[in-house]
Amino acid sequence: MGSMNINQTSRFQSILKWFIPVAAIFAFAAWMYISPEGALGKLDAIGYAVCHRIDARSFHIGDRQLPLCARCTGEFYAAGFALIFQAFMNGKRSKLPSRGIIAVLVLFFLAFGIDGSNSYLYLLKHTSQGALDQIPNLYVPNNILRLFTGSGMGIALAAVLYPIVNQTLWRELDERPALEWKSFGILVGLIAIINLLVLADSPIILYPIAYLSALGTLSLLVIVFAILWIMIMRQDNTFENPRQLWLPLLSGFTLALLMVLSIDLLRLQFTGTWSGFPGLSG
Repeated sequence: MGSMNINQTSRFQSILKWFIPVAAIFAFAAWMYISPEGALGKLDAIGYAVCHRIDARSFHIGDRQLPLCARCTGEFYAAGFALIFQAFMNGKRSKLPSRGIIAVLVLFFLAFGIDGSNSYLYLLKHTSQGALDQIPNLYVPNNILRLFTGSGMGIALAAVLYPIVNQTLWRELDERPALEWKSFGILVGLIAIINLLVLADSPIILYPIAYLSALGTLSLLVIVFAILWIMIMRQDNTFENPRQLWLPLLSGFTLALLMVLSIDLLRLQFTGTWSGFPGLSG
């Protein structure tokens, strides 16, 4: 009986090794077909699945809106950058940061929530045609605050996600914290410098940020779906090197594209535009 189960499992895994790449090709082809033309158009289709894309709340390269609003640009470029930074600096470290760093991350989260809520209430006030004029606001929201609070949230997401991913993947764990005060300080400093460069409004900076923010969005989705796939397949803590991750990552990529494609089609059907939600501005 045990031998039969092993053979069935092996056969199923062999089928998946053929099925997943084919499914990935079909998902990618469908997404390429439905998304707008051009490289930035493809990035727009990623941002379109997770962001309101309101023009007035976004950065621009000339007249060209970036794929995500200012807050989402900060959040997802910073998350992507922080994941790359930790992978380069810390390898397979799998312990969550210290309580002190967690406290700072909570502050980043609170700043994100407060500024986001205030910004949303401000939007309601200015799109309700006077019906909600009495909504209180702490301050007038702006893209500078959206960028900085968004990037703080991106750092927090990556700081928690990275060690959890390592705890799930590897057979042999490095029990050290994935972020320590020195590396955390360097990361926050680099993100702050990049934010200031973004605010300089130079295409030299904004083009790479457009790519990093959109691909950072897709990468987070791929990682989450890949981890979900690994848990469903009961492959937790079975991997010894990154080369063994190709099937879970390809599965995560396929599922992420299918999710993005589904949301894109639903929103496009509902709004009829790849831009921000009609009637929302300010």
